[in-house]
Amino acid sequence: MINKIKNLPSSAGIYQYFNDKGQLLYIGKAKDLKKRVKSYWRFTPSLHPNPNQSGRILKMLSQTTFMEYIVVKSEHDALILENSMIKQLKPKYNILLRDDKTYPYIYIDYSAKYPRFDITRKIIASKNIKYFGPYSVGARDILNSIYDFCKLVQKKSCLNGKKACLYYQIGKCLAPCEFDISKEKYDNEIQKSISFIQNKNLLTSKLKEKMQSYSKELRFEDANVLKMRIENIDKSNLVSQIDLATNDNYDIFAASHNENRAVVVRVFMRSGKIVSSSSDYIYLNEGFDLDEIYYRAIMEFYNNTIPPITAPILTAHDFTSKNMLQSYLSTLFHKKTNITTPKRGDKKRLIQLALLNAHELLNRKNDNHIDKLLLRIKEIFHLQRLPIRIEAFDNSHMSGQATVGAMIVYDHDKFDKASYRTYHLTAKDEYAQMKEMLLRRIESFDKNQPPDLWILDGGETLLKLALELIESSGVFLDAIAISKEKIDAKTHRAKGRAKDIIHIKGQSFNLDEDDKRMQFIQRLRDEAHRSAITFHKKTKLKLDKQSKLLSLKGISQAKIIKLLNYFGTFENLKKATEEEIADILNKKYAKIIKNEYK
Repeated sequence: MINKIKNLPSSAGIYQYFNDKGQLLYIGKAKDLKKRVKSYWRFTPSLHPNPNQSGRILKMLSQTTFMEYIVVKSEHDALILENSMIKQLKPKYNILLRDDKTYPYIYIDYSAKYPRFDITRKIIASKNIKYFGPYSVGARDILNSIYDFCKLVQKKSCLNGKKACLYYQIGKCLAPCEFDISKEKYDNEIQKSISFIQNKNLLTSKLKEKMQSYSKELRFEDANVLKMRIENIDKSNLVSQIDLATNDNYDIFAASHNENRAVVVRVFMRSGKIVSSSSDYIYLNEGFDLDEIYYRAIMEFYNNTIPPITAPILTAHDFTSKNMLQSYLSTLFHKKTNITTPKRGDKKRLIQLALLNAHELLNRKNDNHIDKLLLRIKEIFHLQRLPIRIEAFDNSHMSGQATVGAMIVYDHDKFDKASYRTYHLTAKDEYAQMKEMLLRRIESFDKNQPPDLWILDGGETLLKLALELIESSGVFLDAIAISKEKIDAKTHRAKGRAKDIIHIKGQSFNLDEDDKRMQFIQRLRDEAHRSAITFHKKTKLKLDKQSKLLSLKGISQAKIIKLLNYFGTFENLKKATEEEIADILNKKYAKIIKNEYK
């Protein structure tokens, strides 16, 4: 490795450190690969880590046995490639943020004769469009409230009609579709809406009045809807007495940490007012690195996209990657971008506000129970990382028909149902079905980053399969399996007759039924099983309908099974040519089937 380090090019690129098992430990970016990598090491009397580094980096270097590098054209390209590879491969010593989503904006297009407000995550460059935000939560609730209190065109389709509709009758629209509404009158409603957007306290006060009115009328369900709407709007609304008396815009980032986790808080100020804030927890599996936390938080937020308002960036702490990140964002935004750490004045007060919220979030105790449980699971099953985000897999079929798989996702303290996935599978046996499902999940790592842990409904054989696939993919990921114990060489699934066994590499665990760690794993396994069964029933019902249609045309069940064994699904059968179907059955049946699927 010493010769490779000494002969590195003085070019922009990324470098990768590996351990003796070939596992990827760390990915870094560099403006000059030779200078950056050499800074980690001392070369006399032999190669050893530079002691002037954090404990986290020294630990990583002590495990490093070889390195690889990739040269790119520019520092800009190095940042993008590094960010992409970290998401896909999740190296052990890189700090990872969970939140890489884009934030919604409320916008209005003034080019329309009667403009209306809507929500978007995709930014369109136009002088006629004004954006408000970004919003971490509550954007839809703000929008719905505006249309409750302001007489605007309620739906895009409203202007297509020539008659005033129900919205006019209930006092929610001026009905410009039928009446000649002056520009001044409609603009008054737009300005009223903007005042609600820019002053959320004014909006929530109005909502509270309406909620109390509903309660007096005994309309408790309607009152509860407004209560939830107020709570969502308040979630991103930092209480602040800071008034800059200017129209300045700022994106503010602040981080706070303890031994086990860090919190990053983002605060968005627009036109001198705080419009929203958001936060992320970062679990520090291998130590704290302030530099990487700020770099990753800013890099993830802008996500290679140009926001409608490119605000100056304020950070609570200085960090070493700042100049590189400034250069990258300036190129991305096509204008000079500044990242500063204020030392005094109103900007410093903004930073203090963000830090105050970061400290408050870090000290909350409501997450301690799940954190302690996950830590106990990490320790007993010898996991490499705290299992914050977990994916559990199961498959289901009936005599080889309607074969499907399901993946459920658990993120820290709740099921993330929006991230659930279901799969139509073509493999015939359980081993091949699991392999097909896991391979498809691995292929999607570039779009949806890997979790910390996989849980498989199965035994040692399926666990070995998962570990082999993980190793070949190069992803830093743990896997365990859970199965029923075998009695008289048979697996008994009936409740009370057999206990669950948890398998890790080279070891199995028979935990007590009341053990919280076992119950947690069982809960995730059962949810995966429920999801697989539900999807199987839907698929089977659909297949039965398709089979019945073909049966009515004289195609026997045996012939239908023969077709499905070859084509896999009815969808593939529909796409097949008459000649391909004839090769399986004959020309007569092929013609019948193609006529049915025209």
